[in-house]
Amino acid sequence: MDISLVISLYNEEESLPELIEWIAQVMKENKLSHEIILIDDGSTDNSWDIIEQLSEIHTEIKGIKFRRNYGKSAALFCGFDAAKGEVVITMDADLQDSPDEIPELYKMVKENGYDLVSGWKKKRKDPIFAKNIPSKLFNWTARKAHGLKLHDMNCGLKAFNTNVIKSIEVYGDMHRYIPVLAKNAGFTKIGEKVVEHRARKYGVSKFGIERFINGFLDLLTLAFMSRFGKRPMHFFGLMGTFSFFAGFVILIYLSFAKFVYMQYKMTERPLFYLGLLAVIFGSQLFLTGFLAEMISRSSTERNQYEVEKKI
Repeated sequence: MDISLVISLYNEEESLPELIEWIAQVMKENKLSHEIILIDDGSTDNSWDIIEQLSEIHTEIKGIKFRRNYGKSAALFCGFDAAKGEVVITMDADLQDSPDEIPELYKMVKENGYDLVSGWKKKRKDPIFAKNIPSKLFNWTARKAHGLKLHDMNCGLKAFNTNVIKSIEVYGDMHRYIPVLAKNAGFTKIGEKVVEHRARKYGVSKFGIERFINGFLDLLTLAFMSRFGKRPMHFFGLMGTFSFFAGFVILIYLSFAKFVYMQYKMTERPLFYLGLLAVIFGSQLFLTGFLAEMISRSSTERNQYEVEKKI
């Protein structure tokens, strides 16, 4: 099979029939064998009924229905697990992503050898202050943090070599950072393609302002996990040792000043509390690193590595 289309949706009953017909037309014109995996992320409208009706007309449709809303990352994880195509393409169900982009994305992966191709909504049809400016800030921060030169890391329209999606685990809200997950897994041929971004035709956006806060926290998590995920002691131990040493030097100085120069009221000095706090803080950091190292060594994934080839 050429392509697996993985589409996460939440309350998109109006757009689904038009989207599926559009996809079917594009695939027929380009003679591409495909499957469409629709993941209903706990919709409260008639989205699942529409999926069941469409599956009777289009046999390439496969459906997964969540009992409640788990989020886009969970939907993509299940969709990736079910995908069987040589190239996997993700897109949103709200008709803002154009299926006409699919053939070119497929060629970039299949013929040009890209591991991952991310769409770039160069001309966005979203509100400037609500989405455009925050999106630019988000992407700038992500580029600086992880060194990936992508203009639109969070674009829903992406194409993957099937090896990529079988090698990464998307969880929490990490769907925003799939290119980073792929890079950390050793897939370095990552490109982008300018894609058409269409104005929303039906309904409203399902994402609120909290996505920017969650996105920033996930960025910190990825930065830490990529560098210290398998060796947390290198992070906590270093900081703890530095803090403990600084506090120890301060307390030695105060002790020397008291017993040699006969200075008094040491416990009333701010420096005394700073030294004491630094020693306690350093000890806690070191203990945190030790416990994290113990947990890491006990993990079933401690020696799981991505092997590309064997002879």
